[in-house]
Amino acid sequence: MTDASFITVVSGLPRSGTSLMMQMLAAGGIPPLTDDERAADESNPKGYYELTRVRKLAADSTFLDAAAGHAVKIIHRLVTHLPERHHYRVILMRRPIEEVVASQRVMLERLTRPGARLAEDRLAVVLEQQLQQTRRVLVQQSFVQLLEVDYHAILTTPDRTIQAINHFLTGQLNTAAMKAVVDPRLYRQRRDAIAVCSSIPLASVHVPGTANDDEPAAGRQCV
Repeated sequence: MTDASFITVVSGLPRSGTSLMMQMLAAGGIPPLTDDERAADESNPKGYYELTRVRKLAADSTFLDAAAGHAVKIIHRLVTHLPERHHYRVILMRRPIEEVVASQRVMLERLTRPGARLAEDRLAVVLEQQLQQTRRVLVQQSFVQLLEVDYHAILTTPDRTIQAINHFLTGQLNTAAMKAVVDPRLYRQRRDAIAVCSSIPLASVHVPGTANDDEPAAGRQCV
């Protein structure tokens, strides 16, 4: 059962687990807002769950007027353009930045496209800065509730993480179906030396107006 009082948004850096989260939400009972224009491939064999109109969100957000009760994937650089006329519950995916950069490089190689001009270590710094700026904007918006989810936590503690996601959304998702979507075999470009959830809890919630965005306080619940 979906809740039509808000729009579920999945965001994060490219290759941070946003497609997996969309798959989980679809299995759980939240229909995805997608046009299936980008086909599944070796990098994402279960699909990208993207909507082409999202690319022009800053100029035209009218597609969101029919998005209540649905889930839509919006890249981190665009999610700060969400219009105030709707309410959103944003799931922001987190993954070690080194893994994100490595995964992006492999995907571009598969597509035979040139990679970023920046060296990988510099690119990692830039992407992390972009993500932190996105988060700072989101936590200040009164029409947004934010849940940060660690990609590793989905793979290593799926039950606990999925329960947090379910609680954040309708509380009526099909959690068993969500768990069935998780396939650890698709976890590639991993850094085994990185501790799970080294920078954030398994899932942390920010409710507007209840906590300073730099401090873990009453408005941020961790599981």
